[in-house]
Amino acid sequence: MAVNSNAPIIEVRDLAKTFVRRRKVGRWRRERTEVPAVVDVSMSIAPGELVGYLGPNGAGKSTTIKMMTGILVPSGGTVRVDGLVPMSDRKALARRIGVVFGQRSNLWWDLPLSDSFDLLRHLYRVEASRARANREWLTELFDLGALLPVPVRQLSLGQRMRGELAAALLHDPSIVFLDEPTIGLDVVSKHAVREALSTLQRERGTTILLTTHDLGDVERLCSRVIIIDHGRAIYDGSLDELVRSQQPARTLVVDLDRVVPPLDVDGLRTVRVDGPRQWLSFDPAGMTAAEAIARVSAHAPLRDLTIEEPEVEEIIRRIYSSDA
Repeated sequence: MAVNSNAPIIEVRDLAKTFVRRRKVGRWRRERTEVPAVVDVSMSIAPGELVGYLGPNGAGKSTTIKMMTGILVPSGGTVRVDGLVPMSDRKALARRIGVVFGQRSNLWWDLPLSDSFDLLRHLYRVEASRARANREWLTELFDLGALLPVPVRQLSLGQRMRGELAAALLHDPSIVFLDEPTIGLDVVSKHAVREALSTLQRERGTTILLTTHDLGDVERLCSRVIIIDHGRAIYDGSLDELVRSQQPARTLVVDLDRVVPPLDVDGLRTVRVDGPRQWLSFDPAGMTAAEAIARVSAHAPLRDLTIEEPEVEEIIRRIYSSDA
């Protein structure tokens, strides 16, 4: 589906969800406690965006997705998805969205993958020629040709997840919600899923909201991330801006022509030594990489060097820690 509008396809304003828990107090009495899961979350997502929605366990990610898809009723605020109010327009919305939850299946366990696709075509009332074209494209995209006659229960986890993604896309949804789509997958399967999602967004302009704990997914797929913690959105912006805003230390790795004691260079800190190789940390706010290299080379002859960039995982872990 081509992107043809600048208006947001997902619009969330001050979204909130509070759960009520009751616990037994004494012999006959029960105590009622309200537990906020999502607190005043707002976001606006344009058609064709691929956005990472991040947060630790219990942060409110899945609860937000369930309100966007009409599974849960918000306690407050508003949400519109492709112009519809999810809870009151669930049937209409179901035809416009695809949903994949990493721990749940849209496929029939004992049926061949192809039969599951046929059943889903009828459930979504997709016209035969359109379904056939989509199925052919998705079979190629997710490399499912040899798996179509195989019962779902005989598929590996990676094969099944590729099938789940194809099943969620058979009716050509404009928006796809993915909740931990690569959980438990091996390296090869993760790569296949990531490549397919990137192609889907690039070639079809599909809007994708991705929740994941695997920051490899984020680095390879998402230019924009929204971070939620304790039910509140604490960051919404580009991944590059997130890295720059945290100003984490960078590391200069140098190979010297001989073994020397740890270098004592102004503005840099030697954090590790392994023979003629040394790791020196510096603050990018006060020094450029070129300046760091010049200072080190003035102290010792260099044979080779590299710059180690901070890992996104460490940056986000620091954000969680500072917000706790």
